Amino acid sequence: MNKVDHIGIAVSSIDHVLPFYEQTLGLNVMKIEEVETEGVKVAFIDGGNIKLELLEPLHNESPIAKFIEKKGEGIHHVAFGVEGIDQRINELREKGVNMINETAKPGAGGAMVAFMHPKSSHGVLYELCDKSNIREDLS
Repeated sequence: MNKVDHIGIAVSSIDHVLPFYEQTLGLNVMKIEEVETEGVKVAFIDGGNIKLELLEPLHNESPIAKFIEKKGEGIHHVAFGVEGIDQRINELREKGVNMINETAKPGAGGAMVAFMHPKSSHGVLYELCDKSNIREDLS
């Protein structure tokens, strides 16, 4: 893993929580986009040395909607920056880590992503995030 790329935070409404991040904490929104394949609207917040990724469900079948229904708003995942994501997935599987995604898939910001199953990582949902194919990084 190269570094922690971002921390994903599940929210019911990005519009509702943005004033806290912008006005109360004084942070800046970098980009807002929708990731249809995951059923989420995403806002990237510049946290200085790390990005925060606010995740709002687009519909009730979204994994984020199910997360919020079960656990409430809050930290959803920690994403590690990697290069060669398919190789990293294979290395983790060889070490006994169960993956939610057996192959990388497109994620927010044009990154390729894959998630480790939390049962293999002591209850924490970790994401592998490969931005090596992106010319302009959000950092």
